[in-house]
Amino acid sequence: MMETERLVLPPPDPLDLPLRAVELGCTGRWELLNAPGAPESTLPHGLPPCAPDLQQEAEQLFLSSPAWLPLHGVEHSARKWQRKMDPWSLLSALGAPVPSDLQAQRHPTTGQILGYKEVLLENTNLSATTSLSLRRPPGPISQSLWGNPTQYPFWPGGMDEPTITDLSTREEAEEEIDFEKDLLTVPPGFKKGVDFAPKDHRAPASGLLSLSRLLEPLDLGGGDEDETDAVGQPGSPRGDTVSAPPCSAPLARASSLEDLVLKEASTAVSPPEPPKPPPQEQWAIPVDVTSPVGDFYRLIPQPAFQWAFEPDVFQKQAILHLERHDSVFVAAHTSAGKTVVAEYAIALAQKHMTRTIYTSPIKALSNQKFRDFRNTFADVGLLTGDVQLHPEASCLIMTTEILRSMLYSGSDVIRDLEWVIFDEVHYINDAERGVVWEEVLIMLPDHVSIILLSATVPNALEFADWIGRLKRRQIYVISTVARPVPLEHYLFTGNSPKTQGELFLLLDSRGAFHTKGYYAAVEAKKERMSKHAQTFGAKQPTHQGGPAQDRGVYLSLLASLRTRAQLPVVVFTFSRGRCDEQASGLTSLDLTTSSEKSEIHLFLQRCLARLRGSDRQLPQVLHMSELLHRGLGVHHSGILPILKEIVEMLFSRGLVKVLFATETFAMGVNMPARTVVFDSMRKHDGSTFRDLLPGEYVQMAGRAGRRGLDPTGTVILLCKGRVPEMADLHRMMMGKPSQLQSQFRLTYTMILNLLRVDALRVEDMMKRSFSEFPSRKDSKAHEQALAELTKRLGALEEPDTTGQLVDLPEYYNWGEELTETQGLIQRRIIDSVNGLKSLSVGRVVVVKNQEHHNALGVILQVSSNSTSRVFTTLVLCDKPMSEDPQQKGPASPDVPYPDDLVGFKLFLPEGPCDHTVAKLQPGDVAAITTKVLRVNGEKILEDFSKRQQPKFKKEPPLAAVTTAVQELLRLAQAYPAGPPTLDPVNDLQLKDVSVVEGGLRARKLEELIRGAQCVHSPRFPAQVLRTLGYVDDAGTVKLAGRVACAMSSHELLLTELMFDNALSALRPEEIAALLSGLVCQSSGDPGDQLPSTLKQGVERVRAVAKRIGEVQVACGLNQTVEEFVGELNFGLVEVVYEWARGMPFSELAGLSGTPEGLVVRCIQRLAEMCRSLRGAARLVGEPVLGAKMETAATLLRRDIVFAASLYTQ
Repeated sequence: MMETERLVLPPPDPLDLPLRAVELGCTGRWELLNAPGAPESTLPHGLPPCAPDLQQEAEQLFLSSPAWLPLHGVEHSARKWQRKMDPWSLLSALGAPVPSDLQAQRHPTTGQILGYKEVLLENTNLSATTSLSLRRPPGPISQSLWGNPTQYPFWPGGMDEPTITDLSTREEAEEEIDFEKDLLTVPPGFKKGVDFAPKDHRAPASGLLSLSRLLEPLDLGGGDEDETDAVGQPGSPRGDTVSAPPCSAPLARASSLEDLVLKEASTAVSPPEPPKPPPQEQWAIPVDVTSPVGDFYRLIPQPAFQWAFEPDVFQKQAILHLERHDSVFVAAHTSAGKTVVAEYAIALAQKHMTRTIYTSPIKALSNQKFRDFRNTFADVGLLTGDVQLHPEASCLIMTTEILRSMLYSGSDVIRDLEWVIFDEVHYINDAERGVVWEEVLIMLPDHVSIILLSATVPNALEFADWIGRLKRRQIYVISTVARPVPLEHYLFTGNSPKTQGELFLLLDSRGAFHTKGYYAAVEAKKERMSKHAQTFGAKQPTHQGGPAQDRGVYLSLLASLRTRAQLPVVVFTFSRGRCDEQASGLTSLDLTTSSEKSEIHLFLQRCLARLRGSDRQLPQVLHMSELLHRGLGVHHSGILPILKEIVEMLFSRGLVKVLFATETFAMGVNMPARTVVFDSMRKHDGSTFRDLLPGEYVQMAGRAGRRGLDPTGTVILLCKGRVPEMADLHRMMMGKPSQLQSQFRLTYTMILNLLRVDALRVEDMMKRSFSEFPSRKDSKAHEQALAELTKRLGALEEPDTTGQLVDLPEYYNWGEELTETQGLIQRRIIDSVNGLKSLSVGRVVVVKNQEHHNALGVILQVSSNSTSRVFTTLVLCDKPMSEDPQQKGPASPDVPYPDDLVGFKLFLPEGPCDHTVAKLQPGDVAAITTKVLRVNGEKILEDFSKRQQPKFKKEPPLAAVTTAVQELLRLAQAYPAGPPTLDPVNDLQLKDVSVVEGGLRARKLEELIRGAQCVHSPRFPAQVLRTLGYVDDAGTVKLAGRVACAMSSHELLLTELMFDNALSALRPEEIAALLSGLVCQSSGDPGDQLPSTLKQGVERVRAVAKRIGEVQVACGLNQTVEEFVGELNFGLVEVVYEWARGMPFSELAGLSGTPEGLVVRCIQRLAEMCRSLRGAARLVGEPVLGAKMETAATLLRRDIVFAASLYTQ
């Protein structure tokens, strides 16, 4: 048997296996397929294709052979249904409005229908784009809330709305021309014309006799009846006849000439009857709040709303007037209970099934009021720039700017509106936003009643009188100065545990000022300063405050308040940085118990759970959490909005014992404390440091004292340095609050919104503003007096006038002659020996050249060369002059205003005062004043030249420079028209005839120029809109103007950027970054790390702004080009750019030193601007730009920046 031999076969080759390996991509992954073959790869071997190959492939596929594209094959396309054609639908048209209606006729007693009568209907062709009437049909449902910029507003209350008959009569009058009365007699450009009317003889003077009038009543014969009837007729050919005045009775026939002469003489000498005094109108009705309302529940047996407490007298008075549908103005102190009036109006509107709008000055206050009213009334909505909750509610809470937009856009919400409640009306004094209150009050329709809630103001009656006269309805003023919780004011001078009891009463609860307490505080402070001098030397500086010293002051104060059970306390500090420093310095202070810590911890966890993980670890969030656990809090604009709301809620619960806050915390919601502390009595108002105004002090001090819990409230003023002067304290604590003052100004949005409505004029808005109220207070009385004067003037000869500019040629000649005369006198002064002697070191002069316009300066040095004298002078200026001549703007034309011709309207710096040293020629000195200052010229020049070097650029000036600048500034403020100048005849002893005669002639010309009328012709900003093409010469708003109406702010700049296509080529994140320069509140440089696209965009935005500024200057507006361009702040361009690209908020802090709260506010306002630009882009037919703005708004709205408010949850 054969033995089977085992064969040893070689291992199989990988290619012989029934498998095949496939490499997936370039990541190193492989897969096996059940098929033999060599390994393969999904990518081709070799280098990846380059751009030219891709370009060629794209050209071959898409351009050379496009047949393979999906659009040529419909097998995989979406299914479509064929629409059934209906040609007859093209012939259908909307029916015309029904011109008549059937009206039922009923029996007056039984009400039985007796028949029907056809009545004609009016206003059947009205629409939202053609009429301001409330009888027009409502617009689309989608536009019922916000309205539409193309719609007309409703007719403002107080204005006489023209009826259809008036409009038709006006149109007929415009079409018909009376060829006897309406023909012009003065050619264009002429002063006088030819009057073809028959001339009448002048009426004889009083006491003289007219022979023709004496002979008229006598029947002398010699004429037939036709001639007799023609006597005195206007068209009579007899030119020597005089018709009797229509107001005088015809003369009766007399039997003798003597009787007629006596009767005529007695009639001529009798004096005219004096006109009756016109009745005085009273629209503001003061209400006596001292008299009790005993029959309140008898007059209102079923009130619309009831409280758990008994309302005060002033609250009952207001409720009674609300039941009568009257408008009221309630002025009371903080925490007095003004919100009760607002609550009753809301309840009354719900009872009447109408609507109420509650306006507030700031968005945060709107959120807080929404929470409060939502707990009281279920049917409450909120409208802010980025939040829209329950817009169908009967009570809507919004800011005043949103209500203005709704009024201009013709929102249908206004139809059902019964009440508008204006909270914090004293905010009308705000320089930037106060005009919004006046606009809203003027534009409100007549059927809306007004409720004004304000702190105590001295001119409440005057303000209410303006509103009543504006709306032609009486306003009932309910003002009370009584506080529900009286206040006691103290001075605190302690700074250590030993001196924590140094609390001195200054003003008691009855309003008595204690001088004994003031002098005790002064002595305590003086004693400590003397001990300090004995220990450290007399030359050591006194206590000026610092982190370590502030810590000792607050530890001693809070220890004293804690032992006296006077917590919680609000510390008002007028600086965001000092708020953070003071709270962070109290590391050893712990004011909460373990149970309170647990409650705070749970509340924080619940509120912060809505944030993403990285946002919860923000340094500000962690730091605030640590402070809140110890009972401390910080509240200012640099804090994140959600953290501010957490602090407010914990403070209202009593868990925050010490709150360091700025002035904004004192506005709005009733969050009282036991004690209020003022860190200082001085604040910076944006331009300079000043003492607190009485109104500001009262507003913040009113947070002290909790009603029902504290018998009195405590107000403490810290004296870290010296004790303030008694007069300053008395003025601040007991002075009158600031009056309500008009901040009305013409804005471009206002002008465009009014010009697009034919029936409304810009002049009407100006006449009805609060600033024009004093001159139009008794307009009806003035009209009656004017009618009487016009009636008497009709009998006199008509004066020869051609309007307001009648003396314009004379004014020009006077001004030209005066300028030449002043120049001649000034040249004589400079050329004289005495004049040159007066121009010595220390002399104050008025400088006028290309760089300075009527600026004060003091001479520091005079050149020794007598042939060409040069005066080196220290001159006041606004900011350092640019050294590059290309950066300097074009010199403004030397057109003298009346203030320049008559005297010198001195230059006053608007911001911080700066100075420069200029070398002046004799012709640059416009006037030599009588003032001489003691200055060290060499020292000042040496210091100024030193500070021009880059190394010493930021060093402060010496005391000699500061003193000289302050003296010049004081003179400029004391003499706005210029200090007294040296008289060339009396002071400089110039006896030249030309100088003497020139001085006399100059004084005569100044008197003539002061009395000229043409100088009062106003410069109107509408010319800017005409120049830019927003409005045509006829006043019609063009497309650019309609786009500007859709903008919420910076309407001109945004519209110009849109029409210049400056934004269309950019990406959404780049557009958002550039627009941040329009809403950013913190100044700063954009930086060098920006992409080139953004750098070019910033320069383009500035160029457009510069062009608009130049147009404004050319049209006569006071704002300079530098000021207009300076309003743009591009400090957060990089921050917004990275945020729109998706960077977490925790990483943004390293890009800018701006506080987190200001960054959030900037991004929120930027999102609102993007939405307004989106609507404007759709209006002009730019869908690409509209889509980009929508994308930009979506990129911005995320994470902690747009976290929902805790008050709305």
